[in-house]
Amino acid sequence: TKISKLAREKGLTKISKLASNENPLGPSPFAIKEMTLGLWETHRYPDMHAHALKQSLSRHYKLKPENIILGNGSEGIMAYIARAFLGPETSVLTSENTFIGFYILARSVGAKIVTTPLTEDFRFDVKAMAQAIDENTKVIYIANPNNPTGTYIRKDEFDYLMEYVPDHVLVILDEAYFEFARLKEDYPDSMDYRYDNVITLRTFSKAYGLSGIRVGYGFAHEELIQNLTKVKLPFEPNLIAQLGARGAIEDQPHLMRTLAINNQEYERTFKFLNELGLKPIPSITNFIMFHSGNEEASKWLFENLLNLGVIIRPLKANEMPEFSRVSLGTPEEMDHFEEAMLQIIKPFKEKFGDLI
Repeated sequence: TKISKLAREKGLTKISKLASNENPLGPSPFAIKEMTLGLWETHRYPDMHAHALKQSLSRHYKLKPENIILGNGSEGIMAYIARAFLGPETSVLTSENTFIGFYILARSVGAKIVTTPLTEDFRFDVKAMAQAIDENTKVIYIANPNNPTGTYIRKDEFDYLMEYVPDHVLVILDEAYFEFARLKEDYPDSMDYRYDNVITLRTFSKAYGLSGIRVGYGFAHEELIQNLTKVKLPFEPNLIAQLGARGAIEDQPHLMRTLAINNQEYERTFKFLNELGLKPIPSITNFIMFHSGNEEASKWLFENLLNLGVIIRPLKANEMPEFSRVSLGTPEEMDHFEEAMLQIIKPFKEKFGDLI
């Protein structure tokens, strides 16, 4: 694997991967059991309608199966939306500094991308977005919480924006980090709304610890789901992904452990970054964005942590070169992160301290 190759090349005995917002506890044992049993059936095609997984999701969220679509991760469903609704004559509206995958998909079908800046506290600016809606707007994309900032729009902000969205415009609510955010009182859980032109996207890749098998799901009005199904490739998600997701959703205690550890490590890591003077941005996810200076400083920090076996994410690709992002791992991984940071913070501050 890339991790073992890195360890060999740098002579390291320990690698802490804190760059991709994965669940450090790994998948549920229920999910592993279902996937392992499913290996004996991999000579068969999966259920192309994923009936059993849809039934599990229906029970969990109290929805009809007709309101559910599945894909290879939530990006897979975004690809269906791009095929069904976007093209060279269409425009998509979103924010700067959000999920890179959406920009790529929109550009792949020739759609025009219109963006508004983040607010001063690094959140989607719903007032600016409302003003940017025009006759060419076909899709509005909102990552809530947002990646890479970890921030979110509130219920009152979502309500404000929807007052300005025409019925023919599709709103994508990307809630990949929903499980981490759901207990925030002012977080607009999309299941509390019933807009015919809103599709909710969620995933098993983050809190459920199934990044490696790529399974996401979407909730929307039955007619919208039917239109997306027309452009969906058959047999997505695959057999093992369907089984793993079914096992994962049945193991809510595993999810609760994940959230408890995440909350614990968030408090500790946020405080640590503050004490180092790196001004972390408050987050309701399993990652924290913090100030690292500029592109050169972010690269220096990344490379020097890498030399000590810690992998974080510089945010140049998100057009935020002055920031870096660290995912929240196990207590042992966050020990490793803190130890490595303390080893390099003095030369880092001597070189780049004036930029922070």
